[in-house]
Amino acid sequence: MRQLFRNAGADLPAALVVFLVALPLCLGVAQASGAPLFSGIIAGVVGGIIVGALSGSPLSVSGPAAGLTAIVATAVADLPSFNVFLLAVVLAGAMQILLGYIKAGIIGDFVPNAVIKGMLAAIGLILILKEIPHLLGYDADFMGDESFAQKDKANTFTEIPNAFRHPNPLAIVIGLVSLAILLMWETKLFKSRPIFRLLPAPLFVVVVGTGINLLMQQTGDMAALSGDHLVSLPVAKSIKEFAGFFVLPDFSALLNVKMLTVAFTIAVVASLESLLSIEAVDKLDSLKRITNTNRELRAQGVGNMVSGLLGGLPVTSVIVRSSANVNSGAKSKLSSIVHGVFLLVSAIFVARYLNMIPMAALAAILIFTGYKLAKPSVFQAFFKKGYDQFLPFVVTIIAILFSDLLKGIIVGMLVGFFFLIRSNFRSSVFVVNDKNRFLFRLRKDVSFLNKSLIKNKLSAIPDLSYVIIDATRADFIDKDVIEEINNFIEGAPSKNITVEVKRSLHKPMHLLFSQPGQPNIAFSYKPEGSFNFAPIDSDH
Repeated sequence: MRQLFRNAGADLPAALVVFLVALPLCLGVAQASGAPLFSGIIAGVVGGIIVGALSGSPLSVSGPAAGLTAIVATAVADLPSFNVFLLAVVLAGAMQILLGYIKAGIIGDFVPNAVIKGMLAAIGLILILKEIPHLLGYDADFMGDESFAQKDKANTFTEIPNAFRHPNPLAIVIGLVSLAILLMWETKLFKSRPIFRLLPAPLFVVVVGTGINLLMQQTGDMAALSGDHLVSLPVAKSIKEFAGFFVLPDFSALLNVKMLTVAFTIAVVASLESLLSIEAVDKLDSLKRITNTNRELRAQGVGNMVSGLLGGLPVTSVIVRSSANVNSGAKSKLSSIVHGVFLLVSAIFVARYLNMIPMAALAAILIFTGYKLAKPSVFQAFFKKGYDQFLPFVVTIIAILFSDLLKGIIVGMLVGFFFLIRSNFRSSVFVVNDKNRFLFRLRKDVSFLNKSLIKNKLSAIPDLSYVIIDATRADFIDKDVIEEINNFIEGAPSKNITVEVKRSLHKPMHLLFSQPGQPNIAFSYKPEGSFNFAPIDSDH
């Protein structure tokens, strides 16, 4: 317990910031999913407290994910009842626990670094683009939406001109004041004062934004914000009404095929999103801690089972909340757990006060979070790494912007794997020549992809040449490649080509290149090392 509270000075303020970010996102995801609003709060509480406690990640924050809204909305509409959907969430959690035990978490390790960084930058850009309308007081789409196509028939880009055509003056004032406060908090003057280091800027933003709106309600100088322009947390008038927010799954639908299909879909998509988010959060961690992904799958599985049993939406590790957690200075999982406690306490005791918070103030916080994820310096750094890193990075960003997180990641991975294969293709075979002397050095894994290159290079060797085929640095040589080399060796005497084949005793290979004893053919076994082109004698 003492270990958990060791970094409380950093974790508690961060938890407050994450709570302020998570509250509208939980409600927005529930609204977009066609589920009861409180189901989003339940998922947020479970994601914070249960998953936060069981997860091995010190910085990841879990809750209802915008990436699942389409799946959830379809399931809620197609299944017989919301209670049957909750059963699907419970079973999805059980499947995730199984995935954790069979070590499926290794999947996340196969995502290239450029794609992970591209995902972070894309989320940053999406936050900026999606929250600009809310900053202007145009709240047609739910806060936290990450998909290109929106439920209001607009998309990420067309929503912005729509917002400029329907601005709300007070929302703009609150949004700009909020952004100004966040920017001031980043200056040396504010960072050097202890009081500003203790007081989280987002909390001050919320207080100021709410105060401005309340002042306008009193003076009437400008139309005050209300309705969709404010947070809309369900308010219970009694303990009995609050208890009614919790709904049980319908276990009688256990053999419903549609329900089982939904459960499997949620398990797979939620697991993939969690693994990708964990990889991304580990990249943001200044201490470079590595999360056990199999433990994370099990934690997410328990979280989904509990969420479904209580009437909540599916949970995943979520980038937006996690990045807000990192940027707020969190050091351990205490921040995630406490943010879940804040959500629970607020739903019970202070819901009506939270409903005074303007969405424009929260939009400013998310825009600032997005800027930190997609700074120009991030793009510059990847540009300097070369196009083999920059292109997968940019393609991932574009694909996510114009589709959604998972589709964009898949496109980015395909581009990343292309450059990986290309790099291996180019580095596996090294060919140099000096007049009529040739060196073919096979390195690492020589696959069938290298067959064409080797075949063309060998066929171009002129008569009366001397060739060294060096396999001492090859870990694997495909049989198709071996066959091409054998064909060359067998035809070498007819062209008066002398061939020397070098293999390492330290790397035994079950297939030899042809057989020794032929004219002009010599086999040698040497450890890895440098080569010169000194001719070999006939007795070698």
